[in-house]
Amino acid sequence: MKTIEKENYLLIEPEEASLTDFTSALTKNHSTFKEKNVILDLHKFREIMSENLLSFLELSNVHRNENKSFVIVNDALGIDELPDELVVVPTVLEAEDMIQMDEIQRDLGF
Repeated sequence: MKTIEKENYLLIEPEEASLTDFTSALTKNHSTFKEKNVILDLHKFREIMSENLLSFLELSNVHRNENKSFVIVNDALGIDELPDELVVVPTVLEAEDMIQMDEIQRDLGF
């Protein structure tokens, strides 16, 4: 997996060939980025299924319980195909916007 440190988040891109291998690597290395907002850039997975993204749900919940954002970038699925607990947006720019909104809400105590 490839990580790029940005001002207020960590961009993580898979280098693994399969989404299952990436999910395993991400879960195993969660302690290295648990204190950062995270954007997972999965745009290269064009044939992704909702079940594949659900494999990130537990990690997303753990991360968000630590008051950090966890946003997935992928436009292969519609919003209606995913649970509300999973934040999936079509572009990295929209993911950055989501993190900014989350940060503002946390600063305001929501």
